[in-house]
Amino acid sequence: MNFEYPGAWRALSAATLAFAANFSVWTLYAVLGLELRETLALNATQLGLFFSAPVLTGALGRIPAGWLSERYNPKTVYIWQMLLSAPPLFFLPYVDSLMTYIWLGLWIGISGTSFTIGIRYVTDWFETNRQGTIMGIFGAGNTGSAITLILAPFIVDHWGWNSIGPIYGVGLLLIAFFFLLVAPSRPYTPSFHQNKLTVIQALKKGQIWRFGLYYYFVFGSFLALILWLPQYYASAYDLSNAQAMAFTLFFVATSSMVRALGGWFADRYGGRSVNWTVFWVCIVCLFFISYPPTTMTIHGVKQDVELSVEINVWVFSVFIFIIGIAQGFGRASVYKTIHDYYPQQMGIVGGIVAAMGALGGCTLPVAFGIAEDFLGIYSACFMVLYAVLACCMMVMFLALKKDRFHKRIIEANSDNFLERD
Repeated sequence: MNFEYPGAWRALSAATLAFAANFSVWTLYAVLGLELRETLALNATQLGLFFSAPVLTGALGRIPAGWLSERYNPKTVYIWQMLLSAPPLFFLPYVDSLMTYIWLGLWIGISGTSFTIGIRYVTDWFETNRQGTIMGIFGAGNTGSAITLILAPFIVDHWGWNSIGPIYGVGLLLIAFFFLLVAPSRPYTPSFHQNKLTVIQALKKGQIWRFGLYYYFVFGSFLALILWLPQYYASAYDLSNAQAMAFTLFFVATSSMVRALGGWFADRYGGRSVNWTVFWVCIVCLFFISYPPTTMTIHGVKQDVELSVEINVWVFSVFIFIIGIAQGFGRASVYKTIHDYYPQQMGIVGGIVAAMGALGGCTLPVAFGIAEDFLGIYSACFMVLYAVLACCMMVMFLALKKDRFHKRIIEANSDNFLERD
């Protein structure tokens, strides 16, 4: 029997809508970067810093947001988060320098804390064996970035670049008011204040750091690609801004929508199995798309033979599409696993893991820019991702091996034949 509190689906729907709105604001710089790279004459490293500004605040803010969601009503915290995120959007038309955009981006980044607050809000409404599916549905709010890729160009075409910020600000305020009216208050959960775990205690647990490392890839790289792909398509394949955003939209929409399916798979087959499958699929795809366009000359007996190796935009998009789907499955499976181990500490533990994952969205664009400027190769960003994923897989393998070893030691101690009568 699947138990849920009255109003559970209304709570989930309202929270997911609010998360989508916040995520669209959080990733707004992905669209602005296409215009500002030319207007402000930014190199790849500077563009990476521009992208990382809102993500940094969203990442670091997820830990206190998780703590506040544990201590106070998550619905109230959610509303205040949206009210604090809206004001900087109204200042965007008046910014004319990179540093000012960075400072304003740090303020806009408050919108990135919405995931931690929302996940704490929705998990109270459903029983444990449905958490993977429920968190997958909520996580589909990542489609907010797809909304931005559609809505922002429409706003630019009709009202100009300077209208984007104010329109988004008004929209976020309306969503906050809608959430206030529609979202039900948190159900009574007797265990809410039991088994408390402080941030310091949580940070001392190696298992939570491993969860954070996995999420660094499945969410951090997803977020980094949302920010980086539009300009990558425009630069590497000489596409127009509209075409670049269309390809990115396809990546974002499919990755976000399959998250609910990934949650169902995690409920059915276990989060760990899903994680391993995700990692293997991604590392194979990254191997191919990280290879730069290459021309080789083979000196033959009678004449030289030239070979050209290059992945065209359609083949590249297929690989990115597969990576996006795998990441969608992975994001849901990680949080299903967290809930299995820490069902009563989803605010604190979920906030820490979410912060570590979002730091990927902050640090990876900068690493992409540095790698591109240093190597002079557009595909250098995927070389960075390949290295990050290889580290994640190695840590996961060693951690599982260590867990099995300790389990065998415990079993041996509990069944010591030398102590039998």
